[in-house]
Amino acid sequence: MMIPRIDIAPLFGPPAAARDIADRAVMDAASTSGFMTIAGFRGAEMLTPQNRRRLLAVFTLSEEEKRRLWRWNFDHSQPNVYRGWYPLQKGTLSQKEGIDIGPDLAHGPSRIRADDPLAEETPLPPEAAVPGWRSVAAAYHRAMEETGAAVMRSLARGLGLDETIFDAAFENGVSTLRLTRYPFLPEVEAERPEEHFVVHAGKRRAVIGGAHVDSGFVTLLAQDGVEGLQAQAHSGEWVDVPPVEGTLAVNFGKLLERWTGGRVKATLHRVISPERERFSMPFFYEPAADAEITPLRIEGAAPFEPFLYGDHVWEVATNFVELRGVKHLRQPRRQAAS
Repeated sequence: MMIPRIDIAPLFGPPAAARDIADRAVMDAASTSGFMTIAGFRGAEMLTPQNRRRLLAVFTLSEEEKRRLWRWNFDHSQPNVYRGWYPLQKGTLSQKEGIDIGPDLAHGPSRIRADDPLAEETPLPPEAAVPGWRSVAAAYHRAMEETGAAVMRSLARGLGLDETIFDAAFENGVSTLRLTRYPFLPEVEAERPEEHFVVHAGKRRAVIGGAHVDSGFVTLLAQDGVEGLQAQAHSGEWVDVPPVEGTLAVNFGKLLERWTGGRVKATLHRVISPERERFSMPFFYEPAADAEITPLRIEGAAPFEPFLYGDHVWEVATNFVELRGVKHLRQPRRQAAS
């Protein structure tokens, strides 16, 4: 499986031959490997090694300060359920810690809703603890929203649909910026069972991010130059996704695969341990919680009953260890679509 590198700068411009070429490259990647790396995206200047350190400065917080940001399932005294910090869960397949940040950081309190944890307020560290971090993270969140919108419009054109067909669903979206740290794990670790290890390129490696497909639409992943992310080819082989500076790794979610009748592929991926600490910054570009997902007019696509995006993402996301134990805290809102 080849993972193409695509310059998507033309996607932000008017109709032109260069944009047509970029559209074809994006659609080809989406319909074959389900993975690509991109350059020319919004916010690329924020991902130099120096600027990336500013975004990742949240990991310099003390353990006490991190604990103040924990989610409810890790500290029942906390009001936040979906946003906030998730600590390292030793003994589990997923070996990472980090913070999930909602659109309220980028757009202010108008994006907070008291009646839905998907739109709850994000607990954030005080400005004095990480000076300047909030403004940098907010700007990056907005840049990734622009990039996600450009990719979705490109896919719409590639599918032969009106390029704006997805726009309305993403208004007031609940997109998540996740900042993640994978601590260095030595090859032999007594706490991890044998099934948590694989052999890759002749070397025994620990799996630190279990194999899965993303649940939603488009994931825009900034890596830190450290290897570890892998995608599964149709043959079953695991292929390294290169952590090239100045690029984002992009993959597509299961819901987008379903919505497009399988034209866009959701690809299984995992993280195996490098020989050092690893950081990543996935951005999950997501519609509004109350956006209704209805069948598209795509030849061969199987029909389905319309549903609300919020119901879908809550059902799927709460199966992951970072959100385990919170499923009962939000009830389906299907009646809102009637």
